[in-house]
Amino acid sequence: MIVTSGTSPAMLLVFSLLVGPGDEVILAAPHYPCYPNAIRLLGGVPVVVPTRAEDGFRIDPDAVRRARTPRTRAIVVSSPANPTGAIQDRETLAAIAALGLPLVSDEIYDGLVYDGARVTSALELCDDAYVLDGFSKRYAMTGFRLGWAIVPPEALRPLQVMQQNLFISANHFVQQAGLAALREGGPTVLAMRAAYARRRDLLVAGLRALGFGVPVLPRGAFYVFADARAFGSDSKALAFELLERAQVGTTPGIDFGAEGEGFLRFCYAASEDSLREALERLGGVLPALASGPRSGHEAKPAGGPR
Repeated sequence: MIVTSGTSPAMLLVFSLLVGPGDEVILAAPHYPCYPNAIRLLGGVPVVVPTRAEDGFRIDPDAVRRARTPRTRAIVVSSPANPTGAIQDRETLAAIAALGLPLVSDEIYDGLVYDGARVTSALELCDDAYVLDGFSKRYAMTGFRLGWAIVPPEALRPLQVMQQNLFISANHFVQQAGLAALREGGPTVLAMRAAYARRRDLLVAGLRALGFGVPVLPRGAFYVFADARAFGSDSKALAFELLERAQVGTTPGIDFGAEGEGFLRFCYAASEDSLREALERLGGVLPALASGPRSGHEAKPAGGPR
């Protein structure tokens, strides 16, 4: 394992080890925006496998198999996922692992799961796995910048060399805070998970009542990726329209890949009172947007520190 200054540096280090110019990396879509950005930075080529909301954003292993080429160097999986909250079942992940390519498994939302869901770690399925994780989400320590990567033994020394040259190390006092979170943070995580479950149910029910499409409940993370095409097909324009008219912040689905266009990501890491007020404000403006929002706005990057 290597300790890093957040999960994003861990991701960059792992991709730097696996990906060179022209190499391909398979990832499901919609996806966290930083995945393809990091791959392209290294000269690699993201290869997208679409998923569907009505299937709970399950990854199709056969589609992954068809996307594989001699240039494929890794497959990225994220469970629970940003922006969809989807959890991939063990059978699906086992089928993907059986393809024999390195798995880069982003598990930063592990622990934030609902309805009795269980997250299967890539470490349970294959030896050639790179697991990315951190403290930002589960322990609400975003600004502390502390993460880690669990990697195959032969990858550890090259990653240490890259870390020493690029990042040196995570701050000592932040590492002490991480140890405290691991020792004492369990009850807080359980309490927040129960609160998130209530907020998820409140938000999904409200969005469905307003006309958004949410065919399957998200089972992890703290996002709802809702079909907003009843109010406009341009998710960026619609997000800005809602921000201006209702003062409700959402993230346009296009930020998570072309497959996310027409969707909006809502976050329920806010109080129930705030979520109720947001739903009420949306209810006051959405009927006027049925013909489509104005366009011409510029979007900001999605995601957030990890």
